[in-house]
Amino acid sequence: MPKLWCFLSTITFFQLCTFTFSRLELVPTPPLPILPLPSYAQLKWQQRELIMFLHFGVNTFTDSEWGTGHENPAIFNPVGLNANQWLSTAADAGISLVILTAKHHDGFCLWPSKYTDHSVERSPWKNGHGDVVQELVNAAKPLGVDVGLYLSPWDRHDQRYGHEIAYNQYYLAQLQELLNRYGSVREIWFDGSKGKNAPNMSYYFTDWFSMVKELQSSINIFSDEGPDVRWVGNEKGFARSTCWSTINRTSLSIGNASIEDYLNNGDPKGTDWLPAECDVSIRQGWFWHKSQTPKRLSQLLEIYYNSVGRNCVLLLNVPPNSTGLISEVDVQRLREFRRAIDKIFSTNLAEKCSVKVSSQRGGKGGGFGPENVLDSDHLWTYWAPRDDDKEGHWIEIRGTGTDGGLRFNVIRIQEAIGLGQRIKRHDIYVDGKRVANGTTVGYKRLHRLEEGVIHGKIVKIRIEESKGLPLISSIGLHFDPFWHPNPNGQRPQ
Repeated sequence: MPKLWCFLSTITFFQLCTFTFSRLELVPTPPLPILPLPSYAQLKWQQRELIMFLHFGVNTFTDSEWGTGHENPAIFNPVGLNANQWLSTAADAGISLVILTAKHHDGFCLWPSKYTDHSVERSPWKNGHGDVVQELVNAAKPLGVDVGLYLSPWDRHDQRYGHEIAYNQYYLAQLQELLNRYGSVREIWFDGSKGKNAPNMSYYFTDWFSMVKELQSSINIFSDEGPDVRWVGNEKGFARSTCWSTINRTSLSIGNASIEDYLNNGDPKGTDWLPAECDVSIRQGWFWHKSQTPKRLSQLLEIYYNSVGRNCVLLLNVPPNSTGLISEVDVQRLREFRRAIDKIFSTNLAEKCSVKVSSQRGGKGGGFGPENVLDSDHLWTYWAPRDDDKEGHWIEIRGTGTDGGLRFNVIRIQEAIGLGQRIKRHDIYVDGKRVANGTTVGYKRLHRLEEGVIHGKIVKIRIEESKGLPLISSIGLHFDPFWHPNPNGQRPQ
């Protein structure tokens, strides 16, 4: 009897195992990723969408953009400096990362560096005991805003500049000061700006990048060649309509003007994930000038659609004035900008619609259905078609009301970039008429319709070409009350 019981128990155990495995096999798995993929830090950076630059230093007091390096530190005296005002301005604008020019081309340091006397330590501000970087860090922490730093490679003051080994050692020493002294730094900025008559010398970027990653492993490094974030190739705040987050880093070099088109477009065959950052100033100049005023709201929205709306992050410079405050007119324009963005995108008309798709991975209830494009997760839930769907991929949004249909002028599409960037070409139809078309999508693509407000019942997005299966994480239909295209197709001024 015991032997029979053991035999029957063994059969039952294997039957249970087979049943369990069979059930597991019925649960559809996610599709394979399309390499390369973003890192965790790159994904967090992409989700910020809008970040802030603070250009501040001796140029603020000399009405110049590029200092000479011969400025007397005594001119730096921002008697009303209030970093809390800077950070509250950023937080009110929905900005979660602020980058400060710790040192610009003039070589003046906004922290008391032990490697130079050309710093706040020699200024009258706070009797030489001030530290702008520390004040920024102290103000950012309680508001939950992250900090980034820019340390200019070109230094027009330091006598070591032009002496390759000595200057690279000096630069590395200051990098170590900043990254060891001020806590977590989320982005560090490098560029190749240099005057035509500057001494010819090489920067040891490879050494610098290695040191940065050693000291802060979760930081994103920005430069013309990454390795984490790339320059978009201009200072207008615009990406091209085709913008891949992928590129070949071996084709990049810092300060090389011939690669600006490549930086702007990216590369569908790129082997490195290196998304683009669009930098632009809220004013004409990067530093504060009394004679300048902020851009109009319509200009800022145009920049937003052509940066964030083209798979990039927008780095908006807002320079503090000579008092040490962000000018009130800039504060108000930023608030106006944030209110406009919220007004446009806080309501998604598609949420009240029914959604149909060409096919669905795993069938109904498989976890990859069209309902995922209307939830709040814009990264890890998504619609995926079947592997064997060869008839073309599409997703259709149908208005369910009886009030004459949907009224909108902005269409938003987002890819599940955690599994790679895929879409190469797409078309959008409303009631059978094509109203927009484009190439890449990436993290976010915004189509602000050239013909203005559209009334329609059926919106169909067709993915005409993609690398592997297209994975759409979110779709939105929005109304932008600030968009008034001219009948002749010209942009409003």
